[in-house]
Amino acid sequence: MNPIILNKEVQGFINSNLKSDITKLILKGNPFDAVTIQEIAEQIEAKKKCEKKLPTWFQTKNIYYPTRLNIEQTSSEITANYKAKLISGNSLVDITGGFGVDVYCFSQKVKHITHVEISQELSEIVAYNNKQLNVKNIQTHIGDGLEYLKESSEKFDWIYTDPSRRNDTKGKVFLLEDCLPNIPENLDLMFDKSTNILIKISPFLDITSAIKELKFVKEIHVVEIGRAHV
Repeated sequence: MNPIILNKEVQGFINSNLKSDITKLILKGNPFDAVTIQEIAEQIEAKKKCEKKLPTWFQTKNIYYPTRLNIEQTSSEITANYKAKLISGNSLVDITGGFGVDVYCFSQKVKHITHVEISQELSEIVAYNNKQLNVKNIQTHIGDGLEYLKESSEKFDWIYTDPSRRNDTKGKVFLLEDCLPNIPENLDLMFDKSTNILIKISPFLDITSAIKELKFVKEIHVVEIGRAHV
């Protein structure tokens, strides 16, 4: 995180250029010394993506945005709220935390939330944004989600995960066992820490194969917004 981005003047510049042509804006040069025009452009592009996808973040002042790719990969607020309606309880851990949209919505339903994210920068962004969003029941932890479960002595009411559909060696994948983390391979560990597991999977994955891999599937929810699955 670059804290200079949160300065009043920089935030004002970002908000006043949400409809500007990014290429032309970059070519004009940088009006600030302690932040690059590329960083500013990244904030603008990410925030623009949030106007419809994440309206709560878009409408909240001084939100710090990650890369546009992070925003594209995160759950929409609509689908995160849908998932939150499926759960209740005292504790939930998200072992693939990301930008924290899901845990924000879960925090409205569950008393204690743990957000585990392997990227230090992204974890710090989520912790900062949670303060701006006035959320007080989410604890952030930097590290690998599965390792966190192994080291934790806590039993959670829920484990949530949104495994990546890209594998470093296989590229884009279509089986749950090829996603990261490998959920089927770690089911025993996860059920040792919770009796309830909620998994978001891509519509591009083979649902029949996923059911066979997971073995203990109770419910399947297919969520669609308009014509685009999210």
